[in-house]
Order: sequence, then structure tokens, then C-alpha cells
Amino acid sequence: MFDFVVHPNVCSTSVQNNLRSILEDMWIKHLPIGRGTIFIVSGFANFNGGARFYKTLKEHTENGGRIVAILGGSTSQRLSTKQVVEALLECGARVILINRKRLLHAKCYGYLTENGEQAAVIGSGNFTGPGLSQNIEASVYLKPQLISQSQFNWGSFIDGLLQQNWQYHECTLDFRNPCWSLLYDEKPRSVPIDESEAETLIVRLVNTDTNRILADRGEKAALGSQYFWLSKDCFDFFPPLTIRNTRGWKGTLSTMIQMNYIDLNIIKEERVTFEAENNLDFRLGTGAYRCTKIAEPGDLACITRVSDDFYEIRIISQIRSPSYQRLDSYAVTFVGGRGKRYGYIDNNDFYRIIS
Repeated sequence: MFDFVVHPNVCSTSVQNNLRSILEDMWIKHLPIGRGTIFIVSGFANFNGGARFYKTLKEHTENGGRIVAILGGSTSQRLSTKQVVEALLECGARVILINRKRLLHAKCYGYLTENGEQAAVIGSGNFTGPGLSQNIEASVYLKPQLISQSQFNWGSFIDGLLQQNWQYHECTLDFRNPCWSLLYDEKPRSVPIDESEAETLIVRLVNTDTNRILADRGEKAALGSQYFWLSKDCFDFFPPLTIRNTRGWKGTLSTMIQMNYIDLNIIKEERVTFEAENNLDFRLGTGAYRCTKIAEPGDLACITRVSDDFYEIRIISQIRSPSYQRLDSYAVTFVGGRGKRYGYIDNNDFYRIIS
């Protein structure tokens, strides 16, 4: 049997529902740390594409394993980023860029152990935040038992790629290496968002989101960090999560954004955190809402991406907002077990509805 998935939440023949969850199953659940070689082949790559896996990849090489990543590179097109290559190199990976007029379009992920056990994922999803989460992508997950019945071999495939008459660049952490000229910088304000990224995340709030909002100042309930708990699949909605906590790869990865609280007429810098070693969810700091009584369970938080690191947030009340029902219908994906839902809407459509 093989697993076939089209995400986001289009169809699945197994418990895996997107490329991220398939790679988790293959690299984290079924490959013993330090056993064999992990392979990443992708024409496009960015930092958030690997955010879920850097800890695993680093532990893999520290325990004797190998990683081979073959990515697309170009001086004229935005294919792979400096941030993802640096992160992979710091994990101990061998990273090779293919600089070719006809782009590297293969997307293949997998592993090969010393005793010949193999697994592979073949699909359309690149090693990017959108490729692993919200783009419409198809993936076929070929597990060891099925691959053993074929002639496929990771070693032969990689050798075939590297023996072509193409221009290759072996990456190093020496930034004088010509490879860095084939990569683009994805730091905020370096890369404008395109039309597909101009969208609004709609989140149906639950008690854990609003307890501190509804508390009175000075109460015990008002203590602690005020944040909105988001889904596991926001890798394509926020800037690169390149701020690591003080324990290196362990714990959390974060980024800072400018948040315009439309209801409060406040612009404030907020932190977005990916709980990389805990529950794997995203948390959006919303400290300005503490004790304001502006939201309660069942209301919608609408987070609009305006530019690469500038966002707007609005609370849509289930009681007072005439646009509530229309916007709530976009929150189609359940997350957690408390009735929390989320979804996305194009910014133009969102503005039309709330106007």
C-alpha cells in the first residue's frame, strides 16, 4: 500500500493529511536517529519549510547519520533562500545547489539506511512553508515494504542527478562561496509578498484564547502571556521563524511582526512562536487585548497579512458583527478538541465582506 494525500484537507488515504505530517511520520516516527541518510530534493526551499525538522535533522547527524539536500539556485529567480541553506548546513547536511536554466522541478524526500531499508515521498510540494501546508499539493508516500518490491534506489537516483552536465555548487558556511549568490534573502522587508500571500487567517476563538482578555486587571486570571493559539500549519503565513531560543534548536522558533490592532487603534510589535518541541502549534502574541473585554469564546479573530511583516487584526463578534456568519463559514478546519476552527480568505474578499 502507499499513502496518497492532496492538501490542504482535500483527500487522504491515511491518517496523514499533508506533506508536513507525512515527513514527520517518515523522518521522526519511523527512522531511528542517526541511522542512514536523509534526502531532500526540491527546486524551491525556504526557512519555514524546514522549521518543523531542524531539531530532528541536527540530532540525526550528531548521532552519525547523514543528510543530502539538493536544491534549486539562481541569480535571477527566487528559488532557495540563504536562511534555509544556512540552517541545513548548521544541521550538518551536505547541501548542493543546481544552477540550471530549466529549473529543478523534482520534489522528492526520503531516507536510506545502512541495511538497505528505504522510504520515499514523491509529489508536488516544495520544501517551503506553502509547500508543506496551504498550497494545493499532492504527495505519494512510498513505505519500505512497497519500495522493496521495486528497482528504486536512493543512491542511484542521487548519483544520476549529480552526474549530469549541469552547474553544481557545493554549499559551505563560508559566505565567500559563490553558492550564496544563487540564493535570495527572505528577511522581512527584503521580499515583497505576492498576491497569493495577501490573505486573512480567520480563527474561531476558544476559552484559552480569551481568558486573559475577559479578566479584570489585578486578577490572577489576568496573569501570564496573552496569546492566540493557532494551527500547526501557519508556516506560509508568517515571516521566517529564525529567532531561536537560548537553548539552540530546542524549544521554540520565533519571528517578530508589526501588528495593527484595528479595534484598539494601536500598532505594536508582537512575537509569533512555533512550539517546535512542545505541542507543535503556533502562538501569536496579542498582549494589547489583555483585560479589554473585547473578545469572548466563539468570536472570530481575523488576522490580515498586509505586507511581509505587517499585519492587521480585528475581532468579529458573534453577537454584534453582521459579517460574522459569512466569515465563520471560512473557518473550516478543526484544530484541537474544543471546537476551535480556522481558515483563510483572500484579502480582497475579506475587506468586501467587512465593509
